[in-house]
Amino acid sequence: MQSLEFAGVTRRFGDIAPAVDALSLSVAPGEVVCLLGPSGCGKTTALRLAAGLERADGGEIHVAGNLVDGGGAFVPPEQRGVGLVFQDYALFPHLSARQNVMFGLRGVDRAAVADELLDRVGMGRLADAYPHRLSGGEQQRVALARALAPRPTVMLMDEPFSGLDFRLRDRIGEESLALLREEGTATLLVTHDSSEAMRFADRVVLLRAGRVVQQGPPAELYARPADLGAAEFFSEINVLDGVVAGGAVATVVGPVAAPGLPDGATVKVVIRPESVIVGRGGGAATVESVRAMGPWTLAVLKPDGGGAALRARLSSQGEISVGQRVPIGVESCFIFRQERPRGG
Repeated sequence: MQSLEFAGVTRRFGDIAPAVDALSLSVAPGEVVCLLGPSGCGKTTALRLAAGLERADGGEIHVAGNLVDGGGAFVPPEQRGVGLVFQDYALFPHLSARQNVMFGLRGVDRAAVADELLDRVGMGRLADAYPHRLSGGEQQRVALARALAPRPTVMLMDEPFSGLDFRLRDRIGEESLALLREEGTATLLVTHDSSEAMRFADRVVLLRAGRVVQQGPPAELYARPADLGAAEFFSEINVLDGVVAGGAVATVVGPVAAPGLPDGATVKVVIRPESVIVGRGGGAATVESVRAMGPWTLAVLKPDGGGAALRARLSSQGEISVGQRVPIGVESCFIFRQERPRGG
């Protein structure tokens, strides 16, 4: 049984295009699914629908196999068995860490439950501290413990790590999600950061204009993007225009194969910076700039054939230098056929 399931869910605000449009997805117990996309794509609305903070205009939402929205049914947020962790943590400033976790719990062992959870998130020693005395990472841990206290079936997280610096974000994020997996809690995580989705998620659902563009394991979306927009969302890209002739496309980095596309098809060849080869290949370019980026080097190359400069991500600087003319090639690329203009 899926812990959370959307089946053709739609949410509209007024007469504008739906914020969420026929969304179907599921999250299994212990799975972390990331809703990824630019601002305005519908990911936070989807989270609010799962929480019961918005009501669907169509479709159904199930939590632990129970219908909570759709078909005339609507279960209020407090009865859904879901937990919420927000970007700003929303801790009560007048309550200690222990009291924040105890809030909303019922029963005689509230303090014992709170202390156990604070220990599990590494905050036991600060149980009596108030939020203003805690760092951002510490506040996030308390917010997670508070959300876990009622033992929810589903955890909903709205960019919970975005307020932390990148070193702390990675560590806190990994520790928090490891705990949720251990608890068997289905987790729906919202982010606009593709690197965060790649690092944390078991499965990524890429949204655009309220619709699913592509979903699957992070490595699959990176290696086989559904379209140009999907490729661009996961990393910087070089885009070359071309026309298929004889099963290949002539480009400034040399010919690239275009299997299955007819001659005359207009295409865009997409090359990630790490796939640009410097020192060999079927093209040539002049090095415009070289910048060491720590473990790798960014080179900007001006192809002999003209057009926009290419950005190459190299494992080391080696002998490359500004003004040098070098052979260039491509290790791998994506080819997307351009749509014909409507009416054309």
